[in-house]
Amino acid sequence: MDQPHVLPDLGLLLLAALGGGTVAYLLRQPLIVGYILGGVLVSPFTPGPQVSNPQAFETFADIGVVLLMFSIGAEFSLEELLTVRKVAILGAPAGIILIILTAFLVGWILGWPIPQRLVVGATISVCSSMVLLKFLQDRGEVSSPHGRILIGISLVEDLAVVIMIVLMPILKPTAGSQAGVLLQALLKGGLILGPFFLLARQVVPRLLDRVGKTGNVELLVLVMIVLAIGTAVLTAAEGLSIAVGAFLAGVLVNESKSSHDILTRVLAIRDIFVAVFFASIGLLVQPRYLASQIPTILVLVFLVVVGNFWIWRGVVRAARYEPGTAGLAALGLTQIGEFSYVLAGAGLKEGLIGAPVQQGILATSLITIVVNALLFRHTPKWLNHILADPRR
Repeated sequence: MDQPHVLPDLGLLLLAALGGGTVAYLLRQPLIVGYILGGVLVSPFTPGPQVSNPQAFETFADIGVVLLMFSIGAEFSLEELLTVRKVAILGAPAGIILIILTAFLVGWILGWPIPQRLVVGATISVCSSMVLLKFLQDRGEVSSPHGRILIGISLVEDLAVVIMIVLMPILKPTAGSQAGVLLQALLKGGLILGPFFLLARQVVPRLLDRVGKTGNVELLVLVMIVLAIGTAVLTAAEGLSIAVGAFLAGVLVNESKSSHDILTRVLAIRDIFVAVFFASIGLLVQPRYLASQIPTILVLVFLVVVGNFWIWRGVVRAARYEPGTAGLAALGLTQIGEFSYVLAGAGLKEGLIGAPVQQGILATSLITIVVNALLFRHTPKWLNHILADPRR
């Protein structure tokens, strides 16, 4: 790494993220879109000011993933999940499986390799929790029936991301016996991480509560970051994903009485690294790949916007919710975001998909988030009438 270029590059990337985020805010679009487009503008593949060493931001992006998954784990609420347990605990896994199977079938028709079909299916089966919650807040409907359903399903999707990342290596063509590799991964995780988390569950909440009583905010935040990154490093050392460790560390923190204070302090730090994470994704966008992936992008956008809508609407209706509630809940899930990037990155790292497919997934995310903002954030009256029609 060319160290002298890291700080100027970081400044340029943050400036681009700030500019993109500001434009997105003024256009009433999700900040995620602005961050990514800001990264595109300063990437080595577009004219104008350029970040000279995009690889230098891989560590920053990893920290963003760690803090994102950590905060998801810390905010994971079993109580919220139980309020809509029928549609969340039973319906959400069914919906995810149906989406993956649909993508698998479409991929078979289009001649995609089996690993690519599964990875693509995984990436389009999970929505962006950040975008979803922001849109619900804009509508003032977090506590509405469809809002509670969406939060419950998104919690299950967050868990599904962790599981899919763990299972990703068994899809490698060189993995040999898939059942053997899966069993080996589960045994390794159980033998090493099991005792660790059993001990940590007794120690971590007490440690955080004791540190919290000191009133020293800096020390509390530092302990949290050490826990998040340390656990992520441990899981990575055992051949698992950093996202898995970060999520589990967040779940441990959730059991502490100081969890609310920790989250309040860490969200600002997380948001900075998450902005760098999304902007660094923009650095990877290569227009020459996107041009060749237009047919794939159109197929994926159709699957996310149309296919996911009907699958999730059917799942929610099967749980005996009203047509209008089911329609709004399904509409909120017709976008993909940050977890799709994490899954696509894991698939690329494992050699399951190529860079062009990853580019297509990224483009699909940007398009579906914008479409979702137009249809769900401020749902037109005519669409509300269609969604509430019991005949549909």
